[in-house]
Amino acid sequence: MTPPFSRRQFLNMVGAAGGSSAVLQAGIALGLIPSGAAAHTPRADLLNLGSQGRRVVILGAGISGLTCAYELERAGYDVTIIEASNRIGGRNLTVRRGDVIDEMGNPQVCEFDDHPNLYFNCGPARIPAHHENLLHYCKVLNVPLEVFVNVNYHAWVQDPEAFGGRPVRMREYIADARGFMTELISKAVNRADFDAVFSDLDAERLLGFLRAYGDLDENNLYKGSRRAGYASGGMTEAPTLKTPLDFSEILKSSFWRFRMHWGEGEDQAAPLMQAVGGNDNIVKGFVRNIASPIITGAPVQSIRLREDGVDVVYDRGGKAELISADYCFNCIPKHLLHGIPNNFPKEYLTAMANVGRGKLFKIGLQMNERFWEKENIYGGITWTNQEVEQIWYPTHGIHGNKGIMLGAYVFNDQTNDLFARMTPAERIALAIENGEKIHPGYGSHVENGVTVAWHRMNYLMGCTAQWTEEARQRYFQTLQRPTGRHYLIGDQISYHPGWQEGAISSAHHALADLDRRVRAEQGETADV
Repeated sequence: MTPPFSRRQFLNMVGAAGGSSAVLQAGIALGLIPSGAAAHTPRADLLNLGSQGRRVVILGAGISGLTCAYELERAGYDVTIIEASNRIGGRNLTVRRGDVIDEMGNPQVCEFDDHPNLYFNCGPARIPAHHENLLHYCKVLNVPLEVFVNVNYHAWVQDPEAFGGRPVRMREYIADARGFMTELISKAVNRADFDAVFSDLDAERLLGFLRAYGDLDENNLYKGSRRAGYASGGMTEAPTLKTPLDFSEILKSSFWRFRMHWGEGEDQAAPLMQAVGGNDNIVKGFVRNIASPIITGAPVQSIRLREDGVDVVYDRGGKAELISADYCFNCIPKHLLHGIPNNFPKEYLTAMANVGRGKLFKIGLQMNERFWEKENIYGGITWTNQEVEQIWYPTHGIHGNKGIMLGAYVFNDQTNDLFARMTPAERIALAIENGEKIHPGYGSHVENGVTVAWHRMNYLMGCTAQWTEEARQRYFQTLQRPTGRHYLIGDQISYHPGWQEGAISSAHHALADLDRRVRAEQGETADV
């Protein structure tokens, strides 16, 4: 006899069919799942030192370093920022005409037309609505935001292994996949085994949920859906539904593995935002509001901990300069920091050595016309199982003459290495070859482009720190805690690597610790 079908098993089946949002809705329908709250790190409320300011050196002018400088300066600290590269912002990099991409072995100069809408966010491009600290700074720094379209059901899904390699609309794929799967589950609901664990009311509710979620007919069969789009008609003529895709072809495509549910992830769910005119306007907002010196083109040569402070030697125009500070906040990538002469404790160095460096690769292409808008695509992502992985359509500049498309966003390490071995011209050629499979004539629209291999960018050599679960358990707190008066910060010291919110949260965690120390030393006698 077949064992009873539990509610947990049922929710697992729903998850396979529709992802996390389907499980949530089904769980709520059964009264099993309460709503939750997003994670948030409170901002530090620093004691104002008045005329008793301490000296702080910040290594790196990325988002975490700028956050620390902004807050410390306002609390009366004497702050200096040392930045190895010749620009400010770290991985927050937006390129426009004339900007340099400082990749080892492949330096490039951006040749986009000089136009406000023709820019490319090489690094962070999205701001989720629950990233409260980043949104706070956008507000107080007067950085205008606009909606960013992340998921667009009019975009394409393309897999060489499915549908003969032809692209299909995301809406068609998702509607048909959910329809077929919910039809299968609805048949299981009618099995006698369900009677043992589901009441009649439960079963009725679940069938109602399945019909609504999968757009099944009154017989709980999937015969197509308006969600997939019409084959014809729908305005002045009667609409004709599209014939559902072949279910075996749907399963052949890798889209269902995680991309189908991409927009349901905590950091990918609508609404998302971007800074108007480029996300480096966040960096510019900080710089406008920081009076402390930011010394660029100054690679750090050594870091020495003292009992009462930190000594940093850096190169400035070929000359070694020493700065002695009471405290140091350091957002140099840990894989580079490990190679800088220092006197860190052994356990600190061991911890840094056990955190991997991430690899991400992007291509930005200037298109001579916004041809995708003729395909009814306004923003969003096309997914492909080719080397480029993703194509993004710009949210801004709608109905303009030209646009900058993201022609590749690569997460896979092996493919990142493949692109890293190529010249910029070879990278763009491969992106065009991939794009032609989705948009015939794609290459005829490409005027120029830029390529960014983050694991080969000078003074960064990687992104999105890669923590294994074991490494987090053993080493995260070691690196999050100060060693002496030295604090390691950045998204690398967060549970949210690769996001500006992780960098800002890490900064505030360190600032709060500093504040506790200073309050204890001062007895809270400083001016407020």
